[in-house]
Amino acid sequence: MLESYYHPKKIEAGLDEAGRGCYAGPVFAAAVILPKDFTHPFLNDSKKLSEKQRDLLRPIIEKESIAFAVGMVDNKEIDQINILQASFKAMHLSIEKLLKKPALLLIDGNRFKPYEKIPHYCIVKGDGKYASIAAASVLAKTYRDEYMLALHKKFPHYCWNKNKGYGTADHRDAIASFGLCKYHRKSFNILP
Repeated sequence: MLESYYHPKKIEAGLDEAGRGCYAGPVFAAAVILPKDFTHPFLNDSKKLSEKQRDLLRPIIEKESIAFAVGMVDNKEIDQINILQASFKAMHLSIEKLLKKPALLLIDGNRFKPYEKIPHYCIVKGDGKYASIAAASVLAKTYRDEYMLALHKKFPHYCWNKNKGYGTADHRDAIASFGLCKYHRKSFNILP
């Protein structure tokens, strides 16, 4: 069972990213402020859910949350500033877009670049511990998957409809055959 909150009185936003280890496409991050009493039987770390469960949860999270926002940093900027900094930037963009300002940030993972003067806690495997981080993981993942499906239509030979830009065997084979396209992360040294 996920914890409903970290602090009983503060407005807290859970944050997570998706696509950090991908060969292609942007990194996405989401920030979600949930009501303290929010529960859903499926809600968990997005990696532990099926695509169908994530797609079912997304509109529920968007409707029931106090506020949510999604940020994105594209592959060109990832190549310029590196993937860790790009992940932090995507998280900062999502916080910036929230319609309600949180008093506390719960970050999935072990590192974060402070945002303004809002206190934060880094929680390793936080998306499997706190509802707001799990909700953020679902939004980041579904928004990114949707984006990669749109890119797949332009570059179908990379099979992004299936691998979403991760370095699977079919994706690596396509890179070996067709080379890299403008959506690949050149700084990842992925050419065979």
